[in-house]
Parts: sequence; C-alpha cells; structure tokens
Amino acid sequence: MLQFSSMASNRFPTYFTSLRMNKRTIFFMSFVTVLCSCSYLIGNLKLSTTTTEFRRYTSCTINATTTAAAVKTQTTLDFHPHHLADDLPHAPPAARLNRFPPCLYKFSEYTPCQDVDRSLKFDREMLVYRERHCPEKEEVLLCRIPAPYGYRQPFRWPESRDAAWYANVPHKHLTLEKAGQNWVRFKGDRFSFPGGGTMFPNGAGAYINDIGKLINLRDGSIRTAIDTGCGVASFGAYLLSRNILTMSFAPKDTHIAQVQFALERGVPALIGILASIRLPYPSRAFDMAHCSRCLIPWGQYDGLYLIEVDRILRPGGYWILSGPPINWEKRWRGWDKSREQFKAEQDKIEGVAKSLCWKKLIQKDDIAIWQKPSNHAHCKITRKIFKKPQFCQNQDPDMAWYTKMEPCLTQLPDVSNIRETSGGGPVAKWPDRLTSTPPRIISHDVGDITEEIFKTDTDLWKKRVSRYKSLDQQLAEKGRYRNLLDMNSYLGGFAAALVLDNDPVWVMNIVPVEANVNTLGVIYERGLIGTYQNWCEAMSTYPRTYDFIHGDSIFTLYKDKCEMEDILLEMDRILRPQGSVIIRDDVDLLVNAKNIADELEWETRLVDHEEGPLEREKLLIATKRYWTAADPSHNQ
Repeated sequence: MLQFSSMASNRFPTYFTSLRMNKRTIFFMSFVTVLCSCSYLIGNLKLSTTTTEFRRYTSCTINATTTAAAVKTQTTLDFHPHHLADDLPHAPPAARLNRFPPCLYKFSEYTPCQDVDRSLKFDREMLVYRERHCPEKEEVLLCRIPAPYGYRQPFRWPESRDAAWYANVPHKHLTLEKAGQNWVRFKGDRFSFPGGGTMFPNGAGAYINDIGKLINLRDGSIRTAIDTGCGVASFGAYLLSRNILTMSFAPKDTHIAQVQFALERGVPALIGILASIRLPYPSRAFDMAHCSRCLIPWGQYDGLYLIEVDRILRPGGYWILSGPPINWEKRWRGWDKSREQFKAEQDKIEGVAKSLCWKKLIQKDDIAIWQKPSNHAHCKITRKIFKKPQFCQNQDPDMAWYTKMEPCLTQLPDVSNIRETSGGGPVAKWPDRLTSTPPRIISHDVGDITEEIFKTDTDLWKKRVSRYKSLDQQLAEKGRYRNLLDMNSYLGGFAAALVLDNDPVWVMNIVPVEANVNTLGVIYERGLIGTYQNWCEAMSTYPRTYDFIHGDSIFTLYKDKCEMEDILLEMDRILRPQGSVIIRDDVDLLVNAKNIADELEWETRLVDHEEGPLEREKLLIATKRYWTAADPSHNQ
C-alpha cells in the first residue's frame, strides 16, 4: 500500500497537467472554429451582394439591348499560346523606310572603299590613290543601294559567260574603247563577250590552248590562278572549262565596269591593284599567275611587284607574261616606245626573276613563262651573288590586310633535302585535293587544327548544306545561283560541300582578319579561292555581286567591334535582288539581326539548329526583295 500510495501520489501532478493542456487545446480549436465561421458568413454576404448587383446589371443590359434572345453565359477555355514570335511588334512600314530608305540613283554602283571622289585625296605615287580607302564612320551611307531601273536576273551559267543584260550594267564605254579587241559587244538589250583580249583578239580559248602547249593545264596540277589586270575576265572565264579557278582583279579606273562585267558573267573577281600594300591573299596560294598587257611596271621599285607575285605563288608555281615587252623585237613598232626602251624593260624583268630564283621555262611568240622553285635550298646560296632582295626577317608571310609590301623575298619553309617541296609537300591534284588533308595542316602550321578536325569539318558541312537546300529551294535548284559568298569560311567546308554536290557555282571564301586562326592558306590548298576581309568595312566589290550569302557566327565574331546594322547594310549592297542569305548564330543575336533585316525589307524567318530546338544556335533564312530605282525617264 505504501508503494502504491507513493506511485499514485507521483501520477496526480501529471494528470492535472494533462487536463490543463486539454482545456487549452479545446479553447484554441473553438476560437478558430468561430473565426472561420465568421469569415465564411462575411464572405458569403459579399458574394450575395455582388451576385445581386450583377443580376440587376445583367437584367438591365438584356432588357435594354435584346428582346427574347437567349444569353449564352458559358465561357470557352482557350489553351492556345498567346506569345508567338509572329505576334511580336514590328516597326510600321513608314518607320522602316525612314530608317533605311533607298539611296539616290547615283549610288547604284557605289563601292564605298573605292570611291573615285574620295580617292583623289590620296597620293598618286605608285597609284596609292586607287587602293582601298574606306569612309569614316560618319560618312557611311545608311540607305539601301538601288538596282538600276529594268534590272533582271543574270543569265544562268554557262550562258552568262558569253552574255549579260545591258540594264544590269548600263555602260557602253568598253564596247567603243576595245572594239578592235573583241572584249565586249552591244546589241539590242544585251552585251556579248566574244572572249577577246588585248593580246588574244582571236579569243581566250585559242590563247589558253597556246599556253597549254607550253605547260600542262589539264592534269589537275594547276587549279588556282590569279589574273592581274583582268579586263572583263575572259581569261578566267575560259579557264573554268579546264577546272582552273581564277581570281581575277583589276582597279576601278578608266576602264569603266570591267570587274562588274566579270561578276555579271559569273566569273570570280575583285576590285584590286598592285600599288603599295600586299594583295589580300596568303602566301603560297596560287598555282599560276598571269598578266596579259596588264600595264604593271614589273621592273620598277626594285622589282617590288614581282616580289609580291612570288609571295603568293605556290612552290613550283608559274608566272605567265604576254604583251609588252615580250616579243618586242617584232612588235615594237606598234607599241609606244623605242626598241631600246623595250629591251631595257625586259632586261629588268629578267633580272628580277633571276634574283627571285625563278627559272625561265620558255618564251614563244608573245608568251613567256617562268617557274618558281619548289624550295629555297639553292636560293639561299645565291644570296651571296644577288644582294637584293634579301630574305624577309621576322615577318608573317600570310598577313595581307593593309600590310605594306617590302622589297624582301618571302622565305619558303625549310626542307630536309633539295628535291623536297616546301610547305608540307606538294598538294594533291584536282579534284583529290579538295578532300585531301592540306599540307598546312599536316605540317601543323594552322594552330591546333588536326587531320581529324579537318575530316570531321568536311563531313559536317555536307550535312549542313544538305539541310540548307531543304530550307532554300533556290539554293537547291541547280543553276539558279552562280556567285556565292561565305563570310566566315574557316576551312572552306561550305564551299567544298557544294563542289562535291557538282553545283555549278563558285564561292568567295572569306577569312575575317579577326578570326582566331588564319586558315585562308588551307582553303587555297584545297583548290578553292578566297580573300581576307574586315566586315566592319565594305568589301572590294560592286553592288549586286552575289546570288547567295552565307555567314557562320559572323555576328558573334563582330560583337562589340562594329554595328550589326552596318554589316547587314553591306550584305544588302552586295546581294542581288531576290538573292538569299543563311546566317547561323546565337539566337539572341539572330533575333536582333532579323529585326534589322525586316527593316531592310527582306523576307525573313528563324529556324532551329539541325540538332533540334534545344540548341542556342539558330538559322536566319532571308531573301532580298526585288526592287529597282525609278524609271529615269520619269525624272524621279
């Protein structure tokens, strides 16, 4: 009992504590219940009042606006999205025209960096005034370059080689100045190009056949060529039938529209001149260089211009010269100098060629051909005899954007024996060289690019170009496009894929000077052509040069370097009416680009990356609308 009493006495405090807690819980629950009930009653009262007012309002409205019609009160739920890309606000047409209006008709052939009026401010010595001189920021036109009234789609290749619409290039000057040389003729609504030239009035075809008897033009060893002072580029046009791709260039001078005619014919060409800066091509680029009465003073300035040709010629490449002073012994009476002057001029050329270690292969009639050595093993020894030019020191031979020419010899890469070809060995013959690993990659001269990277890139662009053709029917239609531009070419995979598809096109491959790796030499070793370019400036070409423009990450590359609208305005200038554009880049940049392109009155759409919508990289597909300047007869 004592034990029990003790246990009981220990339990009573716990019991009373529990009892007090239960009373508190009950009180709290009762309070919450009362509070919720009051809230419910108040809410119900407000709802009742609102419903009554709504019914009164509805009743008044129905009585005032309807008779016996039933009122449908059921709401249909809408699950469709209301934030589509097409619903984004667009600038009204008036705003677009005000921002990028059409330029005046006088700018229809405007070439910003070769503007004649601006060029007159620069030095005439060495024709520096005809080099690139781009406008300052405040001088850049913010308007759309018009096509001439009556502009038509150019003839399709190969018909375009021999004909062009007068309305597209309305200049008859050359038909009169070069009438006896068969450069170009005019009849009706078009020009015709018989293929003649100053030194080949019987046609470029016959002239090339004569060269072909002296060196092999058909075995694929010669693929890339450069024609200095090209005229209307008939030499390059006729070489295409021999699978030789020629970069033709000439200055914008008194021979009005010569480069423009070349481009209208579907022949690769740029505005350019040998003056004081390097040509915009890498070293060891061309298999053959050509000059047919191009009026370049090869023997002057310590042979500076032949030294530049040597820089861009591949080891073992050819230089072909026809016209004065070649064959002066028979022709001097018909030219504008004395026998002694022509002899002295040729002696200078011969002396410069020897100092460059070139070998004169042959001179027959009006044609002379020299060959560059395959390496400089022997040439290093001859520097003891020829004091000029010495080998260049501490110089990047591939740097060629506003780079001053120097009277020094660009040294070829070292070889282990005198029979070896410098620069990683000879390139494969065409067409194998298109997909063979370029020597620059084999010799590790282009950063970290390996043979595996090269092959992967080639396969990648085959797939991408296949998809492009599914997105752009004009690109898929063989013959619709001829002149193409790739704004950021890397290894030339885009152009190579089109060649592998047997498309009748050529591509101007651009390696921007801002690119992380200079790959233009690789592109030439593949048997393709291209040039350097800074896309913050205008390109050295005429308006309406290209049928199609491709850009890979171009806006990413130039972010914070220049305005996107300036790049797009330049694209608009050089794109033909109804030509197309495909740009691949980050989605945020492409959204901005699309807005500007819409203001340029292009037809645009954004599509997903080939790997699907989760990729940030997208594609902007655009087509330039057809429009021209007003009819000049209406004085507008």
